[in-house]
Amino acid sequence: MTESAFSSDSNSERIVAGSVSHEEREVEAALRPRHLADFVGQHRVRNQLSLVLEAAKLRGATADHILLSGPPGLGKTTLSMIVAEEMGAPLRISSGPAIQHSGDLAAILSSLTEGEVLFLDEIHRMSRPAEEMLYMAMEDFRVDIVVGKGAGATSIPLELPPFTIVGATTRAGLLPGPLRDRFGFTGHLDFYSTDELEMVLRRSAAMLDMRLSNEAFSEIATRSRGTPRIANRLLRRVRDWALVSGLHDVDARAAAAALEMYEVDSRGLDRLDRSVLDALCSKFHGGPVGLSTLAIAVGEEVETVETVAEPYLVREGLLGRTPRGRIAMPAAWEHLGLTPPDDSATQGLWSLMNDSPTGARNPAESTHARQHSAVQEDMDDILFTDEGE
Repeated sequence: MTESAFSSDSNSERIVAGSVSHEEREVEAALRPRHLADFVGQHRVRNQLSLVLEAAKLRGATADHILLSGPPGLGKTTLSMIVAEEMGAPLRISSGPAIQHSGDLAAILSSLTEGEVLFLDEIHRMSRPAEEMLYMAMEDFRVDIVVGKGAGATSIPLELPPFTIVGATTRAGLLPGPLRDRFGFTGHLDFYSTDELEMVLRRSAAMLDMRLSNEAFSEIATRSRGTPRIANRLLRRVRDWALVSGLHDVDARAAAAALEMYEVDSRGLDRLDRSVLDALCSKFHGGPVGLSTLAIAVGEEVETVETVAEPYLVREGLLGRTPRGRIAMPAAWEHLGLTPPDDSATQGLWSLMNDSPTGARNPAESTHARQHSAVQEDMDDILFTDEGE
């Protein structure tokens, strides 16, 4: 995953960012559930994982290796801790970026005890030599350590006790097939519904000794972008606002006022998101406009707009990606309180974005259209990131 340092810094400063800062880790750790029964949401993954762990305990064996994928902030790290807790095993935590040499991985694996759970965050960012060593470790519980160089080099096999690897990734497509196939269970975490986020918030509020009305929980949940990490972060900001304001009970109006002060609006958009939409609608009449031009218009780097703001705007149907550039969708105009243009070109682009397979003449045309659209979108990433689009 390639991101500029600028985009990473910008993302960490946003209150609605899915990433977590170092200062927040201790606070998050206190709010994490410790058992599957306390974990809110992700019912399919939770039930499947419960079955895997229960079967392993009945067999008296270590659990299969587990791969968890999905956007940041949905509970991958929490589930890894729950796996260790449910299995009654110690937990070792590391990350892909920290393992850049096979010797780094060998040192970690050789120190594992029987049944221990090794959590590898962002596992797709491991180096290739370390990945290849991990293949044998996961399958045969052994690694070969090469001692010496050249003709005098010898390979020493090292037997490992049975252990469980829990890998987490936000980019499952970047994992090599041989590594992905060695995981006995793969779970994909989806964004949370508003009702599920309210349940998360109620649990966190009880632990933080906060008193909120039902409407206040709903107000925070709708602005949390479907992500528990963001929901808990917003809850803490509301707590700070209420503390400074001398409020003991927080209602919907107080919660909204607190979040408005942090520039998080009713749909969870922050300053960067709104500036992108405002530039599209006000400066470029809804587009289409190239990515680099849009980034210049909002005073941000191209990577920041593309990797930080754009994913959520596209998911919410506020922004569209076309072969000719980015466009503002009807929901964006409505959210900003602006009147969309009624020219035929804009209407045609909206129709193209909203076109469904059922509207095609036949299934073959529908498949061809989707493939053509995917190719054009890839070309859009290449063409419209240059200055001379």
